[in-house]
Amino acid sequence: MTDSGPRKIGVSIELKPHAYDPIVNPELFEGVLARRCIAFLIDVTIITVPVLFAAIFIFIFGLLTLGLGWTLFGLLSPAAVLWGIAYYGFTFGSPASATIGMRIMDIEMRTWYGAPAYFVLGAVHAIVFWLTVSFLTPFILLIAFFNHRRRLLHDILVGTTVINNNKRAQALHQPPWNR
Repeated sequence: MTDSGPRKIGVSIELKPHAYDPIVNPELFEGVLARRCIAFLIDVTIITVPVLFAAIFIFIFGLLTLGLGWTLFGLLSPAAVLWGIAYYGFTFGSPASATIGMRIMDIEMRTWYGAPAYFVLGAVHAIVFWLTVSFLTPFILLIAFFNHRRRLLHDILVGTTVINNNKRAQALHQPPWNR
């Protein structure tokens, strides 16, 4: 069996256009950076409080066991990392496609082509954020001021964008006298 025509090998890649244009829909991006910072603080608090309670429990347990229980402190850091990754994965993978802090601030994360986020994307997004901030200093967050979609470095690397949710975008799209 011989083929005289060209053979296709590899994977075909379909390039999709950006779903959200800040020129056409400026209401999707208005105020997102400030709201995102506040949402981050809310999320860090939600992640930190259970870890602090676990640390207090381990400390008291260590006192009761005459120091033997303090060996559990070795598990606290890995547990905190897993808790943070699970938090971001499950909240981004929810129908709201946003963390609890982002829901409070009326913003959501989407893929650059408009699809909602999912668990793995949320987990990878969190990991890439912490790695880029840890290794490249927080100054990499300034990249948002140099692109129209206000995407941060980790958003660009993972292929996501953060926008106002529909309720907030519709409110911003109305004239000021109708709000």
